[in-house]
Amino acid sequence: MGRSSEESPLRRIHSEASLLGGAAYAILLQIAHPSVAQGVHDHSDFTSRPLDRLRGTLYYVYGTSLGTDEERARVQAIVRAMHRRVNGPGYRALDHDLLLWVAATLFHTWTRLYELTVGEIDEDEYPVFLREAAVFATALGLPEEEWPATPEAFDAYWADAVGRLEVGETALRLSRQIFRPANRLWWPITSVQRFLAGGLLPPELREGFGIPWSPARQRRFDRVVRVTRTVYPRLPHALRALPSRLYLRSMRRNGGWTKPRGTWGSRASHRTGGVRG
Repeated sequence: MGRSSEESPLRRIHSEASLLGGAAYAILLQIAHPSVAQGVHDHSDFTSRPLDRLRGTLYYVYGTSLGTDEERARVQAIVRAMHRRVNGPGYRALDHDLLLWVAATLFHTWTRLYELTVGEIDEDEYPVFLREAAVFATALGLPEEEWPATPEAFDAYWADAVGRLEVGETALRLSRQIFRPANRLWWPITSVQRFLAGGLLPPELREGFGIPWSPARQRRFDRVVRVTRTVYPRLPHALRALPSRLYLRSMRRNGGWTKPRGTWGSRASHRTGGVRG
């Protein structure tokens, strides 16, 4: 089957490597929802295997946004199969509330990172991007009518949802494991991600996660954004799209992602034969 249109905002925006700078930001937003945090805590060991987690997540994201129709259907079926098994006291991975929240954090993060590093999304294109991004929730079971239909509806949902977030002990413990994984070779990367997340998070969530901040750190973050916004868009697009191409190539070499590592983490994937990492 063919690829989706090259004019698709989802395809164009998702090809940008700069979106990877928001990885920790999106994760912290997700686990600030107590049910998501508990599900990750109970069913994941991704903090000890961050490379597997990253690889599987990007297989899913790039397979959905940039892959063929056949590849998209395959990765989504794998993730649905995994999520059906992720249940526990007070949470179920396929609850509509959780599907909407996780997909919304992805859309919000992609939009924010793109506009910080590349440029503003055209006002006519933004609603199309919003509609296309719904697939990350609807493919897992969220009824289409529950995804915000307009930018105004998304903004209203986002403001309400963020206002109800709370960094509990489980989320705080997970964040410490994320930023200080067992393998110290990851520490330089996680330190950068922690700094970027600190600059992107609302102050109350940043404080809740215990990310140190100061006027000097804010000035440094602002300088990083200014320099990136100046330099990054001038790089050849082939270079900016390199990570997405490499992950798609890796996915295809693995037989279309026949043995992925785990959506919530490897523990669950051992039981199910594997899903998103």
